[in-house]
Amino acid sequence: MPATMYKQILQLPRRLINFGGFAFCAGLLCFAYYLQFYKGLEPCPLCILQRVAYIATGLIFLIAAIHNARRIMSRIYAVLIAAAGLTGAGIAARHVWIQHLPPDQVPECGPGLDYMLEVFPLSQALKMAFTGSGECAEVVWTFLGLSVPEWSLLCFLGLAGAGLLWNWRSDS
Repeated sequence: MPATMYKQILQLPRRLINFGGFAFCAGLLCFAYYLQFYKGLEPCPLCILQRVAYIATGLIFLIAAIHNARRIMSRIYAVLIAAAGLTGAGIAARHVWIQHLPPDQVPECGPGLDYMLEVFPLSQALKMAFTGSGECAEVVWTFLGLSVPEWSLLCFLGLAGAGLLWNWRSDS
């Protein structure tokens, strides 16, 4: 891609990119619910945590777009978007790691996230969710050879990068 094209892409308005980031997160969540309710794929605890990270990332993008801040506030949004996106990327990376474990090392299936949150203290429920379970290791859907958590990892990294890049700039 020529250097002038990169410059043109970087000249896109910050507000447009922030609304785009929000719309992208909303679209990914819609697709997740499509897979759940129309394709019958039940989300595992790590999938649900990734959805929460998409909601957080999308809401920060939306607030940044509505506020359309300059200077220091836009940099705060940049850091918040990057933090939410990288948190989601960390959850997705853990999920990918569990999916690539040898079958004899896959954790046993555990209770669902709803049950864990009702029965256990929040810290213990989150620890159990991040440990993963046998259902987290199951690859039930792929596109172009990548599973849902692998796509999610790429999307989170892209969202974090775009949010950081466009909101950190001092111009516009």
